[in-house]
Amino acid sequence: MAETHSVPVIDDESVVATRHYAPSSSHDPWFVCCHGFLSDRSGSYERRCRRATAEGYDAVRFDFRGCGDADGSFADATLGSRLADLEAVLDYFDPPSVVLFGSSFGGKVAFHAAVDDDRVEAIIARAPVTYNRAFDDYRAVVDREGECRFDDGRYVDDRFFEDFDAYSFDDVVDALTVPTTIVHGREDASVPVDDSFEAARRLETDVVLRAIPDEGHRFSSTAEEKLLDSTFDRLERLEDG
Repeated sequence: MAETHSVPVIDDESVVATRHYAPSSSHDPWFVCCHGFLSDRSGSYERRCRRATAEGYDAVRFDFRGCGDADGSFADATLGSRLADLEAVLDYFDPPSVVLFGSSFGGKVAFHAAVDDDRVEAIIARAPVTYNRAFDDYRAVVDREGECRFDDGRYVDDRFFEDFDAYSFDDVVDALTVPTTIVHGREDASVPVDDSFEAARRLETDVVLRAIPDEGHRFSSTAEEKLLDSTFDRLERLEDG
C-alpha cells in the first residue's frame, strides 16, 4: 500500500512524498530515497521503494522543491534547501531510524544529512556526487553566462554555487560514522567513478564500494537489479552484526 502526502517545509512551500507500507514490517529503519539533481521521485525510485517494502522496510520517496510535484522553483533550490526538505520529510513521518538511499546529487544530500542527523543508520549511494568538482562544468557556464540552463528550461545561477561551496566533502570525511555503500558505474561520464574510489579510501567508517563494469551514470535494468540485490544483502549483513 502507498499513500501520497503534502509535507510542509517553509514559507507556505511543501514537498510531495509517497510512503510505501511493508506488508509485514520487520526492520526498524525506514528506507528513504533522495533523488538526483534533475530527477524526481518517480520511475526507478518507485521500483526501489517497492523492493524495500518486499524486504520488510517501510519506504518513502519524495520530490525536492523545484522538482516533480513539489512547490518552489528549481532556480531557487540549493543543496541547503534539499537538506531542509529531507529534514522536513523525516520530521513529518517520524521514523525510528532511516537508511538513506541517495542517487547522484541525492547521494551528496544523504552524506551531508547523515553528518548531522542521528536518525540515519546507513547510507546507500548510487553514483554519488561527493566532491564539488563534479559540478565544475556547470560552474564554468554560470561564471561565463550568469546561469546554466538545462534542456528542459530549468537553470541554476550564482545562488546555487554560493550555497554549494559551504558543503565540503572534507566535512563528511571528518564526521561520518554510519556504514556506507557506494555503487558506481565504471563508465560514468557525468560523475567520475574515481571520485567514489577516493571517497571510499578517505572515509573512516565501514565502507563498501562496488564499481560496475560497462555501466554509465544511468544504470541498465540489469545493473539496477544488481544494485538492489547488493543493497539489501548489505543491509541484512549490517543488521546481523
